[in-house]
Amino acid sequence: MQCDSVDGRTPLAEDLNSMYHVRGQVKWFDPTKGFGFVVSDEGGPDILLHVNVLRNFGQSSVADGARIEVVTHRTERGVQAVEIISITPPERDDTPVLTDFVNMDPQDLKQRPLEPARVKWFDKGKGFGFANIFGHPEDIFLHIEVLRQSGLSDLQPGEALAIRVIDGKRGRMAAEVHAWEVANPKTGD
Repeated sequence: MQCDSVDGRTPLAEDLNSMYHVRGQVKWFDPTKGFGFVVSDEGGPDILLHVNVLRNFGQSSVADGARIEVVTHRTERGVQAVEIISITPPERDDTPVLTDFVNMDPQDLKQRPLEPARVKWFDKGKGFGFANIFGHPEDIFLHIEVLRQSGLSDLQPGEALAIRVIDGKRGRMAAEVHAWEVANPKTGD
């Protein structure tokens, strides 16, 4: 990727020739540490993925094994992602993530609205947490397997989401979870 300045002067970045569009897979990401690594489909060194780059994309975490498309920059310390183009959740088989979804028609789920919600709390170690739909006081159960299926690995209190809700065996629960900015791209305009 090459960028030229509008006025003919040298661009601000010291070497824009070292920026590359890369497709790969998330090797691991630790939201507590604030970073992880991506392995390029083309091989080469691991690519540093910093939490700030994820936040610019509208997420605070990403599931290990997720497919990712990034713009990278080579620095003295190695290759790092500077922008995320897309994230695709890890591939999985068609078996339901939780028993609550066994008798659910996938088309019925897709027709349910994506509702705006905010994370109340989430404990990755316990594997669950709760969110609230804007304007509604009841808690919506969030299970870690639903997050993973959506390409996320952790949530922070106060984080905005878009979720599809069902009435499960444990009450109201999220059946699909998306980062708000990904589900509602108009918010970034």
